Amino acid sequence: MEDMKAVILCGGKGTRIREESEFKPKPMVKVGDLPILWHIMKNYSHFGVKDFVLCLGYKGEMIKNFFFNHEWMNNDVTIRLGNRNEDQIHHSDDWEDWKITFADTGQETMTGARIKKVEKYLGEDNFFLTYGDGLSDVSIPSLFDFHKKQGTVGTLTAVHPHSKFGMVKEADSGNGIIERFVEKPVLYDFINGGFYCFKKELFDYLHEGDSCTLETEPLNKLVGEKQLSMFKHEGFWHAMDTYKDYLSLNEMWARGERPWKVW
Repeated sequence: MEDMKAVILCGGKGTRIREESEFKPKPMVKVGDLPILWHIMKNYSHFGVKDFVLCLGYKGEMIKNFFFNHEWMNNDVTIRLGNRNEDQIHHSDDWEDWKITFADTGQETMTGARIKKVEKYLGEDNFFLTYGDGLSDVSIPSLFDFHKKQGTVGTLTAVHPHSKFGMVKEADSGNGIIERFVEKPVLYDFINGGFYCFKKELFDYLHEGDSCTLETEPLNKLVGEKQLSMFKHEGFWHAMDTYKDYLSLNEMWARGERPWKVW
């Protein structure tokens, strides 16, 4: 898997989390002291995937600036004024050795078109794809092994969502007496958790027109051709879709409850 690339969609505006994303792209919203994008990339690199293609859009320059300055701001440095060729960054032992391609895929471009625009940066085999706003402890090697076993063009990770509402449980007697409240339980149904693995053939289903949306026509066509598989993940998954999600993830981080932190 060390030769595989991970494409991360980073171009959305995050309108439902405007309190944090109005002045920054959504993937740069922080969990703890670092952007959620960094957490996602750290998970992939833990499993040996260290080559990333970031599909930039809204305020994409802020993502570039973060990574261009990250080493300087988070390590000890030695500089020699007058001869900056001797500047030295003193990396810690666990520093990230990532390769990152920053691709400007447009301000209003939909997801399928963003992916199509980075085709030239990918190899001839499989690649990973995810969104820049979701955290999970999904095993990337297990996802890939399942994808290879299935042999389909695409595999998506299916997860159990949390209900946004508390539930009321009636007593077994069925007499209308409430037995207990269940605070925002995990639901039994599956949804698309956004961690994909695709063969290069995916690009035959995409076009560069800005309206091409991965989650509609392309995925539905793959379903119709029985070329999309579902990898069931029973572990942790949490999207940062709203400001409430942002608060929830940061509260978890502050408590030391970090199930997505597999590294």
